[in-house]
Amino acid sequence: MTGGIDSPVAAYRLMRRGCSVLLVHFHSYPILSRASQEKVREIAALLTTYQLRSRLILVPFGDLQQQVVLAVPAQLRVVIYRRLMMRITEKLARAWRARALVTGEVIGQVASQTLDNLTNIAEATTLEVLRPLVGMDKDEITAEAARLGTYPISIIPDQDCCQLFTPRHPSTRVRRDEIERAEDALPIAEMVDAAVAAATVEDFRFPVLH
Repeated sequence: MTGGIDSPVAAYRLMRRGCSVLLVHFHSYPILSRASQEKVREIAALLTTYQLRSRLILVPFGDLQQQVVLAVPAQLRVVIYRRLMMRITEKLARAWRARALVTGEVIGQVASQTLDNLTNIAEATTLEVLRPLVGMDKDEITAEAARLGTYPISIIPDQDCCQLFTPRHPSTRVRRDEIERAEDALPIAEMVDAAVAAATVEDFRFPVLH
């Protein structure tokens, strides 16, 4: 769950199919401000009107990004970030007995969302990866966000971890051998464990009282 337009719509689409959605947000505080966390809290509160109870997990990611910057070539970093997020989210999901991961990814929308990179990112987890928006275009997603009421929150300016340490020219077709070399230079298991241990949990119930 980012503070952007896509992921709240993806979460809602699972909710309307009867799924209980656990919300996971990666942030880079204190490197960046708390703005993205505040936005996600507002979105979580709004989405709670559709599933009555929501759990939001806030995961610090800035330290991990700094480790990646020191060890991984710039063009590979976005895919490595996403693979780390998948591993961390899988560990959280299994702890809460969740059965799949859900993303707001859309084919070709950004460099990490080409077919090659989506495949490489999904291979970091053994859980099912659901992408309810994968074939939509931005206008369709924006219109649905407006109907849900999340759009005005999502467009509030913030400092999102996805924008931190992002290279100017990320690779749109990262090869498997490049990923293996990059991840060999990182203590992946320790990074995942540290992020999970540092995560905080917030619960929301309908009606949400401010």
